[in-house]
Amino acid sequence: MRVLVIDTALGLCTAGVFMVDGGAVRELGLRSEPMSKGHSERLAGFARDAVAGSGLRFADLDRIGVIVGPGSFTGLRVGMAFALGLGAALDRPVVGLSSLDALAASVEAASVAALIDARRGQVYARFFAHGVPAGGPEALSLEAGAERIAGLASDATLVGSGAALFDDPARSASVLSLAGPTPAALARLTAKADPELAPARPLYLRAPDALPPTRTPGQARPGRG
Repeated sequence: MRVLVIDTALGLCTAGVFMVDGGAVRELGLRSEPMSKGHSERLAGFARDAVAGSGLRFADLDRIGVIVGPGSFTGLRVGMAFALGLGAALDRPVVGLSSLDALAASVEAASVAALIDARRGQVYARFFAHGVPAGGPEALSLEAGAERIAGLASDATLVGSGAALFDDPARSASVLSLAGPTPAALARLTAKADPELAPARPLYLRAPDALPPTRTPGQARPGRG
């Protein structure tokens, strides 16, 4: 299966083309750079370059995978809008990928905690044992996250932008502060996903930081005549 993967949800802007055959993943073309903003200006060019580098055409793709969250609200919207628009133009299925699942798939370990720094004293987290999730994705306080991590095996792997928040010299856990999932992990999950069960819809674990205004322009403030 020839897949295009897109990730604009965390600290990267990634577009990659891969050939996935069973468990084998072969990179054909890739553009990925650290990026916290400006995805909307760069993503189309990244996708164009990745496809050109693969030696394929967009019409040769079989499927598109895109990170749907949790992550940056703006980044998620950029990636999903581009992926869905491209999928509609090509008449190809678009599958939604969890950033936490993709982070966990980026490492090989029996016990994994996928952790994203959500700011405001929180992390987005999901825990895995032998590749199987031990519950759904959660938004946890740092204190609650530390308690959950303390209950993991001592040789667990902590992965993601939130991993370093729980780096403890007293534990033998591996800490991998990845800015985002590896593109190869995205490709494996894209090929494995069932389009009917993995729609490209946003996965939010917390309300947006930006709130709508409480009054319209020109409207008097409460308590004023």
